[in-house]
Amino acid sequence: MALSGKLIGHVEISKTGDVFHDLFRHKPHEMVAIAPEKVHDCELHEGERGVVGSVISWHYTHEGKKKVSKQIIEAVNEENHMIVFKVIGGDLVEELYKSFTIILHVEQKGEVQVATWTFEFVKPNTSVPYPTSLMDYLCNLVKDLDAHGK
Repeated sequence: MALSGKLIGHVEISKTGDVFHDLFRHKPHEMVAIAPEKVHDCELHEGERGVVGSVISWHYTHEGKKKVSKQIIEAVNEENHMIVFKVIGGDLVEELYKSFTIILHVEQKGEVQVATWTFEFVKPNTSVPYPTSLMDYLCNLVKDLDAHGK
């Protein structure tokens, strides 16, 4: 029996939503320079960088292992600083989950900007863990990116 899940992580940031949205959508190569121990490359396979329908592969290190996550950009909302990545290849969907979607959204909450990661996934069975380690990784990446250039 497949099990649907959702995991949400929030990070207060000092930079604007425009900065993060632009970085993840149009300038992922800059993350390689900012956090080279975490992100190694973001390869464009199809389409144009940042455009809905484009296919990209993130090369990164998580839990001490080099990994690849092939994704298609499913949706973009400039105004709300949101980008939706559907994972179509790599260990997340080839070894662990039946489906996996990653959403990044940046919004103003009171006096602060908040970057929110949302994972929507389907586990094939109860033995597959919740992706809390990956959530911690992405929240820490946002903190690294936010601290850069202060």
